Amino acid sequence: MTTVRALIATTVKKSWLISQLDVNNAFLHGDLNEEVYMQVPPGLVLEKPGLVCKLNKSLYGLKHASRQWYAKLTEALYSRGYTHSMYDYSLFYKRNGSDSVYIAVYVDDVLFLHEQFKIKDLGQLHYFLGLEVMYKEDVIIISQRKFALNLLKEYDCLEHKTCSSPLDPNVKLKAKEGAVLQDSTYYRKLVGKLNFLTNTRLDIAYGVQHLSQFMQKPREPHLKAAFHLLRYLKNDPTLGIFMSKDGDHTVRAYCDSDWAACLDSRRSISGYLALLGNSPIRWKSKKQETISLSSAEPEYRALRKVVGELVWLRMLFEELTVPFSLPISVYCDSQSALHIARNPVFHKRTKHIEVECHFVRDQLQAGLISLQHIRTDDQLADVLTKPFTGIKHSAALGKLSVFATPPT
Repeated sequence: MTTVRALIATTVKKSWLISQLDVNNAFLHGDLNEEVYMQVPPGLVLEKPGLVCKLNKSLYGLKHASRQWYAKLTEALYSRGYTHSMYDYSLFYKRNGSDSVYIAVYVDDVLFLHEQFKIKDLGQLHYFLGLEVMYKEDVIIISQRKFALNLLKEYDCLEHKTCSSPLDPNVKLKAKEGAVLQDSTYYRKLVGKLNFLTNTRLDIAYGVQHLSQFMQKPREPHLKAAFHLLRYLKNDPTLGIFMSKDGDHTVRAYCDSDWAACLDSRRSISGYLALLGNSPIRWKSKKQETISLSSAEPEYRALRKVVGELVWLRMLFEELTVPFSLPISVYCDSQSALHIARNPVFHKRTKHIEVECHFVRDQLQAGLISLQHIRTDDQLADVLTKPFTGIKHSAALGKLSVFATPPT
C-alpha cells in the first residue's frame, strides 16, 4: 500500500491524470504450465465413464490462477514496452520523452491492452482497494470513510458515546489479566479490520499495534480497549490523509521509540513516519525484537528501521521521476541515539548493539541521510509509540495532514 500512496502523492504534485480500469475475468487469461485436472462439470455427458477434464487455462479458485494471471499480464506489458519496477513488482512504467505512464498490477491501460484483454474503463480513480479517493481543488484526499462506518454498524457502535483518543492512556493492558474471551475469533476479526483501517488512519496505528499483541489469547480488558478504539472512530469516521499540490518534493522522516513500555516483555515500541512534502506516505508502529538496556538503544533501533525504509523509497521515487535532493532529513528527539550514529567508536555501553543497526552510520557517511535533533513536542512519530490524551492527540492530527473529509 506504500507504493499506492506514493503514486497518489506524486500524481497530485505533478498534476498527472490517474484512472482506474478493470480487466474482465482476469484469472481466466492465465496459461497453465502444470498438469491440472478437474471433475466433469454437472450436465456434461461423456461417451466413456471415468474421464476427467484437463485444464488448459486457469480458473477462479485454482491456487495457480493469480500467479498465472500475473505472468500473462507481465508478458503483455513487456510486449508494449513497459518495464518492471526493480523496487516493487506490482508496478510497471513506460517513458516516452517527457511523458510517463505508470501501471500497478491491478490497473491496466485501456489504450495498450484492449487487443489482448477485454477491459472496462472505470474513469477517474475514486474507489480502490478499499480506499476512497476524493479530489478537492489542489488536494487529493484518501480515506476509508465507508469502511469505518460499516465497521461501526457491524459492531453496533453507531449509538455509543465517542472517545477523544484511540486508547485510554490510563489503562495498562497485560496479556494475562482479565477473563479469557469465550470466542477469541470475535476479537481477532475486529482487530484485523481495525488493522486494515491503518492504511489511511495513521492516528490509530499505535492503538491497533497494541491490541494486536493479544491475538493469541484475548481477554475482556483487551476487547474493552478495542471497543474504546471503535468509539474513537465514531468521533469522526471521515478522517483521511490530505495530499496537497504544493511544490515541495522534499522527503523527510521522523522516528521515535518508548523504552520498555510493554508490561509483559519489557520490549520497546518503535514508530516512524516518512513524508513527501507534507503528505504522509509510509508509517509504522511495531514492537522491537529485543530488550533494550538503555533509553538510547530503542531510539537507535528505530533509526535503523526508518533508514532502511528510506533507502527503498529513494529508489522508488527515482523510478517515479520525483525530484528530491539528498540528504534526507531524519528527525529524532534522542541526542544519545544521534551520538551513537555519528560516532563509529565502540563503547562498553553500546558495543552489544547489533551490527545491523550500524547500517545507519553507513547511510549517514554515504550522504543519503542527515540526522537532525527535534524537540519531543515537535516529534511527529510520537503518536506511533504511545497513547495520547484527547487534547494532545487532536493537536497531532493536523501536523500529520489527517483531517476530516469534506462532504461530496
